[in-house]
Amino acid sequence: MSFVLDNSVAMCWLLNDGRPADVSYALKVLDALKKSQAVVPALWALEAANVVAKAESKGLVTEARTHAFVATLVRLNIVVDKATAAHALGETLNLARRYKLSAYDASYLELALRDGLPLATLDADLEKAARKAGVKRFDAK
Repeated sequence: MSFVLDNSVAMCWLLNDGRPADVSYALKVLDALKKSQAVVPALWALEAANVVAKAESKGLVTEARTHAFVATLVRLNIVVDKATAAHALGETLNLARRYKLSAYDASYLELALRDGLPLATLDADLEKAARKAGVKRFDAK
């Protein structure tokens, strides 16, 4: 089964931080990627790179650790949506307005709605907006 992967889940794999329930969910999503495909908006890699760079600058992770993490990401079944930009100033902007999300977070919601996919996220505001919009949370078992 395919699902939309929010950056909050992937960054939990690197930082292993947050509530125990969130870390557990993130690890289950990672395990699900062995049998599933994740779809991400085109900004996903830039968002990930930003978190990695900030985590390194704060001394939370080493450059060696992030190199290994990036190598793992590259091997995962993650497909980048090619239509993210085409929807940015239309439906994505409308979703950001409607649910008071950043345009970045709204891009995950827009993709989930457009492709009819569940969303794997640890972001409380995005999860709340997704629920209101009728998008299910990815059930990582």
